[in-house]
Amino acid sequence: MKKTTLVILAAGMGSRYGGLKQLDPIGPSGEFIIDYSIFDAIRAGFDKIVFIIKEENYNLFHETVGKRVETKIDIAYAFQKFESYTEGIDIPKERTKPLGTAHALLCAKDVTEGNFAVINADDYYGYETFKQLHEFLVKEDDEYKYCMVGFKLSNTLTENGTVSRGVCKTSSNGELLSVTEMTKIKCDEDGIIRNHEGKDQKLDNDTPVSMNCWGFTPDIFESIQQKLKPFFEQHKDDIMKAEFFLPSVVADDIRDGVCHVKVLKTSEKWFGVTYKEDKEAVVRSIKEKIDSSLYPDDLWA
Repeated sequence: MKKTTLVILAAGMGSRYGGLKQLDPIGPSGEFIIDYSIFDAIRAGFDKIVFIIKEENYNLFHETVGKRVETKIDIAYAFQKFESYTEGIDIPKERTKPLGTAHALLCAKDVTEGNFAVINADDYYGYETFKQLHEFLVKEDDEYKYCMVGFKLSNTLTENGTVSRGVCKTSSNGELLSVTEMTKIKCDEDGIIRNHEGKDQKLDNDTPVSMNCWGFTPDIFESIQQKLKPFFEQHKDDIMKAEFFLPSVVADDIRDGVCHVKVLKTSEKWFGVTYKEDKEAVVRSIKEKIDSSLYPDDLWA
């Protein structure tokens, strides 16, 4: 069977782990959201975990997350650095913001093995999601190079404010045609989901949305590398803030006919700490899953 890797985008984490939402304990034994993703990935059959982090945060990250899982699965670290794969790009020394998720993934090229999935560190995706990803990545399929897990919009909302979501357009056979970023989405008092950006737009509960949960072959690395320099040349007037995002690379490849992307629909309920008030609901959701025997009390015991 093909070897599969789970790549976790965590370079956006700062150094004050105890105060950041990505590593805020939400499990009864001090587990973070990222712990549950790793646990589910191991159960689904993934062979390796790659953490993409800032090099200066390695010691802190290793002491919190790395030590807990390094005896459970093969792990590796990749560091997102300004100098990685950016030859010929004039990055100001004053810039501190990372160059975006596509550049982050490219920094993991040398430690990623086989086909692989990519997720955010601070999002809960659920076991079904990783099971579908793994099944897609290990099968022989010449039709679809890549996949994306599409969540039902209604399963990705918070009661504490609006959210931004990548709203997907798909073909009749489930192929991804486009992803449109929408902001200010929420479920109103009348129970209808609306996008309040500009003018109200009603959205269907079952609308598939992207939560940055992808499956790729190694071909994506070459595609990112080809597009990286032109992107920052195009955005040289905004070089302090411009970010090269992974969905943009996929969208360009779809437009250019380079790839076909299968949308894997899941009934899992996404959750994360978008607002500080969300933590209580996340803790409650994890407890309910533990009470239903989906997870043990102490995840890594």
